[in-house]
Amino acid sequence: MTREEKATSCFRNGYLCSQAILAAFSGDCGISDEQALRLGSCFGSGMRKGEVCGACSGALMVLGLMYGQDKTPDAEARAQTNALTETFLERFSQRCGSYICNELLGCDISTPQGVEYARGKKLFSDICPRLVGASAAILEEVIAETEGA
Repeated sequence: MTREEKATSCFRNGYLCSQAILAAFSGDCGISDEQALRLGSCFGSGMRKGEVCGACSGALMVLGLMYGQDKTPDAEARAQTNALTETFLERFSQRCGSYICNELLGCDISTPQGVEYARGKKLFSDICPRLVGASAAILEEVIAETEGA
């Protein structure tokens, strides 16, 4: 099973978008699936506020775990993760139209009315799995390019 398939399956099985991405890449990050699911649990639905898509937040957590700054000073690691963040978000936005959850879904899911609308229109089941898949695919591209560099 590819990481994209694992992430999409995880999302369809009831986990949040952020959890699905982080769990699909947990082995690459040196954490267990359980740790990934816990760590990603507060980032779904744009941190419950419709902000940065949880699938993007999960991807950025992966990049941070793999390449992030863990000592100070480490300007090189900080510069690398800043560049990886920019690259990932730019590609996701180009491919999906935005990286802001409310914009991607076309409604304000920070309100009960917005969540009800999204559920009624099946946005979470129709749009979000595609976003999770796109996030996983873009993340794999970014990692491959970084590892090849």
